[in-house]
Amino acid sequence: MELIALAVGAAIGVLLVFFLMVAKSVHRIGPTEVGLVTKRFGRKLPDDNPIAFNREAGHQADLLMPGMRMKWWPIFTVTKFPWVQIQAGEIGVVISQVGRSLPIGAKSARYRTEFGTFTDLRGFISGGGEKGVQRPVLPPGSLVPIHPVGFLVITARHVHGLPVAPEFAALARGGKLVAQSFKLDPKQLEVAVIAPHGTTDVIGLVTTLEGEPLPSGDLASRIGAFDDIVALETDRAVTDAQVIDILMGTKNGLHNNYQDFQAFLDAGGRIGLQHDPLLYGAYLLNPFLVRVELVPMLVVNQGQVAVIKSFVGLPTLDTSGEEFKFGSIVAPGHRGIWQEPLRTGKYAINPRIYAAELVPTFILTLNWANAASQAHDLDARLEPIVGKSREGFIFTIDLQVQIHVPDARAPKVISMVGTMKNLVNEVLQSAVGNHFRNTLQALEAVKFIETREQVQQSAHTAVTRYLAGYEIETKGVYIQDVVFPDELVAVLTRREIANQERATYKEQQAAQTARIEMEKARGTADMQAELAAAQVSVDINGNRAQAREAQAGGDAAYTRITGQAEADRVQAIGLAEAKATEALGVARAAGFAAQREAIGEMPTALVAVAGAVAEGKINVVPDILVTGNGSSLDGLAATLMRKLSPAQDGQPG
Repeated sequence: MELIALAVGAAIGVLLVFFLMVAKSVHRIGPTEVGLVTKRFGRKLPDDNPIAFNREAGHQADLLMPGMRMKWWPIFTVTKFPWVQIQAGEIGVVISQVGRSLPIGAKSARYRTEFGTFTDLRGFISGGGEKGVQRPVLPPGSLVPIHPVGFLVITARHVHGLPVAPEFAALARGGKLVAQSFKLDPKQLEVAVIAPHGTTDVIGLVTTLEGEPLPSGDLASRIGAFDDIVALETDRAVTDAQVIDILMGTKNGLHNNYQDFQAFLDAGGRIGLQHDPLLYGAYLLNPFLVRVELVPMLVVNQGQVAVIKSFVGLPTLDTSGEEFKFGSIVAPGHRGIWQEPLRTGKYAINPRIYAAELVPTFILTLNWANAASQAHDLDARLEPIVGKSREGFIFTIDLQVQIHVPDARAPKVISMVGTMKNLVNEVLQSAVGNHFRNTLQALEAVKFIETREQVQQSAHTAVTRYLAGYEIETKGVYIQDVVFPDELVAVLTRREIANQERATYKEQQAAQTARIEMEKARGTADMQAELAAAQVSVDINGNRAQAREAQAGGDAAYTRITGQAEADRVQAIGLAEAKATEALGVARAAGFAAQREAIGEMPTALVAVAGAVAEGKINVVPDILVTGNGSSLDGLAATLMRKLSPAQDGQPG
């Protein structure tokens, strides 16, 4: 009986051990878990391989997937690990702890598309997978069963997997294995987002940390170098603007914007600064291989051009001509200052290899004054011009100069002066300041004040001639304000007061003269009626005089005509009478001669007297007879009566 009891006890013990083994050998793997199988007995693994692919002792290559799984204890132990999950906005960097060793100089493992998301460890090893950082990253939202010993997955919040390296294993046991343990900032394990910063447009400058070294003398890597530009230059129909468009474009499509780093290397990408930047978007970039720096985008506003100084490209080939001695002007795509500037627009251009100098092409106003221009800061260092007149008076002049840089000449301007600030501070400041100082020194203070306009015109001519040598147009030179010394101001003030007093006196004199004229006008107005009457009288008398003159002229003409007629009549009558008298006289003479011969001379005379008395030609009785006593009154009465008597024969009485 005892033997039976012992046998039964032994059987029960065996059954208990069996059930215990079965219980420890059955594993329930959760839906988002994997079971890492570790074999406790067997052949020893090679030192450089932590995973058993041929049933050696150690961590087995095959994982237990979700479900009820059986692994005999105590030969095998099973440790559960969660699936690798990548949170939104994060990436997962994969580090392989198994595989081939990296080639000398390599920093990351070559990737093949059949590796997928690294869930097939055996496929990874058989496909030639290499240890170290894997080039692809796991995208946000990934939930994958990755072998916890074969791969470590680093995220911003966790490090998934079981590290093999002693230093990392110690940190993992202490719960201190984090992204910083791998010299990564958690922000580097976030999706790289390139977006405007407020109102500032930005681009992402890319620096790659792996690849073939750059050719000697190159500063940045451009896939295919500049062979495409060489091909374009053989076509004369291609313009500079078209070449610039090719250069400003990117070849990022060849490697999915550096997200497919294996494609980047396969396309010929090299280590270091990259020619092509990243534009707006979200990118999954491996922080072990790609670094991104955000910089402002080149913005060329209206009224500006950007002169490009290229530090990369084809060798320098000067196109400026022999007369230009201020550096090389080159076609786009060559090293040097491009002959074609960039005009209004936004450009994703790498400022590390293309220096852009913005040149205002609007009328640029520069103030030599304490107040700077509001439109730009180019004149921030300009100060009022201080000069000394011939007598030693010190003047302070606020000056304004307006210049214009033609857009087509901007590259040559920058080649000569370097920057617009140099143009203002080094070229204009000295030229304009020296001109005014020399002008002041040659003039007396008062002369400068009196000829200010001529001085300004002379300055305009001098500055125009000077800036023409820099391909710059001068639009105006204006003296804004002049600060005079106190002693000169006092003299000028007294002079001005005297001038003002003189002007006042002249005004007063003019006022009095005007007053006199007004009084005269008032008197004239008051006498206007009389003046009008007098004027009318003058006109009437004038008219009467003219009438009398006309009448007198008429009378004279009448008298002259009638007188002439009367004279002619009298002359005719006189001639007739003379003829008659002559005939009568001849007749009488003949009669008298005959009578004298007949009766003698005395009797003939007596007969003639008697005839004259008979004809009434001889008065024998007085016309007036006054008788009296012979007194004096008798003679007076006779005289009065003669005066009062009528004329006789037409004679006055």
